Amino acid sequence: MIKIAVSGALGRMGTTIGRIVDEAPDLSLVGGVDVREGTLFGTEVVPATRLDEFLKEKKPDVLVDFTVAAAAVENVRAAARNGVALVVGTTGFSPEQRETIRGAVEGNVPAVISSNFSVGVNIFWKLVREAARELGDYDIEVTEAHHRHKKDAPSGTAKTILEILDQELGDREKVYGRVGATERKNEIGVHVIRGGDIVGDHAVLFAGNFECIEISHRAYDRAVFAQGAVRAARWVVGREPRIYTMQDVLGI
Repeated sequence: MIKIAVSGALGRMGTTIGRIVDEAPDLSLVGGVDVREGTLFGTEVVPATRLDEFLKEKKPDVLVDFTVAAAAVENVRAAARNGVALVVGTTGFSPEQRETIRGAVEGNVPAVISSNFSVGVNIFWKLVREAARELGDYDIEVTEAHHRHKKDAPSGTAKTILEILDQELGDREKVYGRVGATERKNEIGVHVIRGGDIVGDHAVLFAGNFECIEISHRAYDRAVFAQGAVRAARWVVGREPRIYTMQDVLGI
């Protein structure tokens, strides 16, 4: 039985992950942490200030973190101190925060860190990479849409798309939205939509003369991200202490 704790336990993603873990016969939900006390499917949720104490008492095998960047950095450091493996789906990290996370994880605990845990999105990234290799002379536009409460923009998934395009095409200028008289050059346009309860839409348009190719992914329920995170939690236990991606989990 793999013991799972959830950071950000009372949020939308935390609650969804908690439900999936609670219903799984091979997993045990031991509780969670959040900014305030509460319960998650009958288990204790403690304030983040008590995280070290919580980890020592509950001894989870894996801490799953979907919070905000500043909190996630501290949660990662606490898990690494206590020998707890990690699954981190938080986005919006600065380069300095990424380095702090790397320093905490490497050589101490295994961690799966990804901007998106959906199986479909990871296949989507693979298709974007293949298309970029063949269509590098086409105009490229990236569009993403999320619910009105999402804090970081562009999304972590969109940033991963841009990293893939840079890896395949070189570091092209990014133009974030357009206004006024703008002549298109060899750039990548990036467009962000925020509204309603959109779970997560991402698309990459490759536009050439007389044809366009669009690769897109649409999530209809955040359960797809939670299911992927739980899949990663099962996979990460017993791995070598370093950072992995969801593509490692999926073997792609």
